[in-house]
Amino acid sequence: MSPHEYAQRGQASVELVAVLPLLAALALALGHLALAGYALWSAADAARAGARAAHVGGDAVAVAERAVPAPFVARARREADEVTVRVRAPSLLPGLPRLAVEASTALDPAAGG
Repeated sequence: MSPHEYAQRGQASVELVAVLPLLAALALALGHLALAGYALWSAADAARAGARAAHVGGDAVAVAERAVPAPFVARARREADEVTVRVRAPSLLPGLPRLAVEASTALDPAAGG
């Protein structure tokens, strides 16, 4: 191999090492967004479960908070026929803020829902 070919190989290695932290940060950011989406989905499911419980005379807040998956921290509240669930998703890295999302739903007894 010529010295020029060695230099090109070395440059490719340096470029790869320089790009790896950027790729890792991008993967963590995408994971953080995916976790936020899952938290929102879970909050909506929990709010629907709470609204169904309220519709049949159950404890809407307790049902909604129990419907959220374990790694999430959830707080539910009921106002009239509406149940709102706020979910705080865990952070992927220490130091990053926990993501908080909120979903609410209501059952309209007149609509049969």
